[in-house]
Amino acid sequence: MSTEGLAAAQQKMRDEGVAQTAIDVFTRYYDQLEQGVTGSIPEDTIDPYLDPPTLDDVRIDPYRAKDAFDKLVVINLNGGLGTSMGLDRAKTLLPVRDGKNFLEILVEQVLAARAATGARLPLLFMNSFRTRADTLAVLEQYPDLPVGDLPLDFLQNKEPKLRADDLTPVQWDADPSLEWCPPGHGDLYTALQTSGVLRALLDAGFRYASVSNSDNLGTLPHPVLASWFAESGAPYAAELCRRTAADRKGGHLAVRRSDGRLILRDTAQTPAEEMDYFTDEHRHPFFHTNNLWFDLEKLDEVLRANDGVMPLPLIRNEKTVDPSDKTSTPVYQIESAMGAAIEVFDGATAIVVPRDRFLPVKATSDLMLIRSDAYALDERWALVRQVDEVPTVSLDADHYKLIDDFEARFPAGVPSLKEARSLAVEGDHRFGAHVVARGDAVVGPEDPAEIPEGTVIDR
Repeated sequence: MSTEGLAAAQQKMRDEGVAQTAIDVFTRYYDQLEQGVTGSIPEDTIDPYLDPPTLDDVRIDPYRAKDAFDKLVVINLNGGLGTSMGLDRAKTLLPVRDGKNFLEILVEQVLAARAATGARLPLLFMNSFRTRADTLAVLEQYPDLPVGDLPLDFLQNKEPKLRADDLTPVQWDADPSLEWCPPGHGDLYTALQTSGVLRALLDAGFRYASVSNSDNLGTLPHPVLASWFAESGAPYAAELCRRTAADRKGGHLAVRRSDGRLILRDTAQTPAEEMDYFTDEHRHPFFHTNNLWFDLEKLDEVLRANDGVMPLPLIRNEKTVDPSDKTSTPVYQIESAMGAAIEVFDGATAIVVPRDRFLPVKATSDLMLIRSDAYALDERWALVRQVDEVPTVSLDADHYKLIDDFEARFPAGVPSLKEARSLAVEGDHRFGAHVVARGDAVVGPEDPAEIPEGTVIDR
């Protein structure tokens, strides 16, 4: 049945106009899936990665930094919908601060860096078929953003979701668009090539790429990092941050015992019985930020050597065809992680960066933090911390998890957090304007449903 399933999936992709190289990548992973490959990385096959270089120790030549920065392209992954927050459009359309959404702040960061350095610094978004139209509509307000003939975006490929019982493409008449999924952000490399963008960048004289997620506003264009990467001679590098107890779910780098290569291990690749090892921030002290650097020429060489197929490890993601309906048909989504490319490149490396380069928004609690007065935007459009320690925020999932519910409960803005170590909200509450949280602030089920304007929460 799986042979028929592969043929049906391949035909479905051809009918949709998916590039042949992307179909070849899908076929490679399908063969692995059929063989029972899960992408699991047991603890006894790796050693912890304990001694990466740190950005604090980097010293650069300003002239070399300028040269490297002028050969840099900034790429943002913008295919996500934020479905876990109840969104059905690009998460980056969410307002963040000063009336600007994620996309607008990312653009302003690049424009400010261009003005400060004189670098060309193109900004490209990898969109999905669900985010492209909305994203390009926002970018139309920035006529100075395009660089030469380079596009502002390229499109992530798509592939059919596969029934978990027989590996055939799932059918879902209620919403046929749910029959498709993106192939994970590991598709970045294939999409760069099949779109023609990789060749266009090389022809225009660009050499290096800095890549991050669009919901992370901490990754400002960074001349020092660009210079470090260029001078390292490495074909590829990952940014890491030191783990805390709050970072136990983040993927980490490790050293594969069989060949000594750096590899990336995510939660989905860790055996369930070994999650204690994965979440131990002392055993694996650095987490992978999904901020990457790679040499465009070296990427082109690797892709040509592999007939356009980036040999990344498989991730078998178990879902239901309708993510909002857990009773709908169980499916597999064949995925790969772009950070796993660290094991593909000879001489790949990593660097530890400050925590301010990792400010992702994965939940409404994260959104509350970056909207609060714990941060401020400076002249670089950087989110600058206004407190010594960023407070932790915990919001009742029953009432605050979805963005519409969150917005309805903070109609006048989120509370002040500058004086808080933490804020925990349990129960259903609606907050008035100018509420202040202090210390270890708690709003519990026994507190009023309406938190009045100007309330100070200090317990």
